[in-house]
Amino acid sequence: MHAEHDLRERIVAAELARADLHFFARWMFMQRRGFRWQRAPHHRLICDALTRVFRGDVTRLIINIPPRYSKTELAVVNFIAWSLGQCPDAEFIHASYSATLAANNSAAVRAMLQHEEYRRIFPGVRLADEARAHWTTTAGGVMYATGAAGTITGFGAGKMRDSFGGAIIIDDPHKADEARSDVIRHGVIDWFQNTIESRKNDPARTPIVVIMQRLHEQDLAGWLLAGGNGEHWEHLCLPVWRDDGTPLWPEKHSAGDLRRMEAASPYIFAGQYRQRPAPPEGGIFKPGMLEIVDAVPAGAMWCRGWDLGSTTDGDWSAGGKLGKLPDGRYIIGDMQRERFGPDDRDALLRNTAARDGITVRISIPQDPGQAGKTQVLALSRMLAGYAVHSSPETGDKVTRAEPLASQVNVGNVLMLRGSWNDALIEEMRTFPNGAWDDQIDALSRAFAQLIGDVDQTPSGVQAPGL
Repeated sequence: MHAEHDLRERIVAAELARADLHFFARWMFMQRRGFRWQRAPHHRLICDALTRVFRGDVTRLIINIPPRYSKTELAVVNFIAWSLGQCPDAEFIHASYSATLAANNSAAVRAMLQHEEYRRIFPGVRLADEARAHWTTTAGGVMYATGAAGTITGFGAGKMRDSFGGAIIIDDPHKADEARSDVIRHGVIDWFQNTIESRKNDPARTPIVVIMQRLHEQDLAGWLLAGGNGEHWEHLCLPVWRDDGTPLWPEKHSAGDLRRMEAASPYIFAGQYRQRPAPPEGGIFKPGMLEIVDAVPAGAMWCRGWDLGSTTDGDWSAGGKLGKLPDGRYIIGDMQRERFGPDDRDALLRNTAARDGITVRISIPQDPGQAGKTQVLALSRMLAGYAVHSSPETGDKVTRAEPLASQVNVGNVLMLRGSWNDALIEEMRTFPNGAWDDQIDALSRAFAQLIGDVDQTPSGVQAPGL
């Protein structure tokens, strides 16, 4: 009698698993591990979104979720295994920041396909080989795993048909401790544009799923959501705090746990757990401590620091005017910020200096090498008559910004009311994980000049005043 009941249970379970990804994941977890999966409501949300991908309702999906919240188990291992059960000839490409990690995930999918319970649910799926990262099914299905920035030669994902034929699944394309590097981060985006997007066998219907924790405003998810590749992406954002202020997965992290984690590491928590790559109230800078004023107090000594760009669609050129007041406070008096080529940028420097007057010191960065020296010489000649200082940048951006940030955070910095205030406040709030840091760089340079952290010998003509 017991055996008959067990058989009926397995028959019913197999039917439910074939029909429902969420049930499939829970059932297979029990069969493989021998105990129940500690479920959470967000697991169903992820499975529902992936089911819409399988049905063809969604072709571009981004899921942002904290680390260790079952994203790989659901979006890679279970989704690929379940989809191959439905469509044994489906073709998948799976990528992660590490080729080894991607290969391990691929091996986990393969192991699931070999489990006796999986074969009971999907008896028509058989492996054609035993490879770890790249393997096939006897029906012509393909699983290809690679690392982000890796080459993909001779393989594609999806089928030229209306029904599901496979997908590209990208799980954590950025390594957490490398996401602040502009070069590495942009390299992942270039890889997506130049490699991944060309691997769709059906450009319109082959789905792409990106599932990751947020690490920077311009990480792959941020770039795509901002329209980076020109496509609309459905976005399932799962911050660790729900809208009602309760934890997303209280069995994993209680409210007390989350508050301690946030206090210990606000930057990491903001991106990886809140899915907002900067603490809401600011991290290094607390812009809420800035006092906005309508007039500049008398007696300020001024310096305008510059961060120089040279293109019309890349980094900005920013010039921040910072004053030191007789009572020891500081005031941000103006910000010039434009995307200009070299000629227009130089005109901006010249015209801004003319408006500021000769009593405002000017500090400009010197790029490495002879080209940097040549540029500084040309700018100093152009600004003849003004007190111009130049120096190479030393240390990283955070180190350079911390002295100014410490003054902002104790309420020792004023800011003159202006149309430029909001952009600067937002940059402070998200620094150093924001899309831009040019205004911070400019003000950090001006602050260093005012407090004498850099050589005070000007490159141009010393003017009276400071």
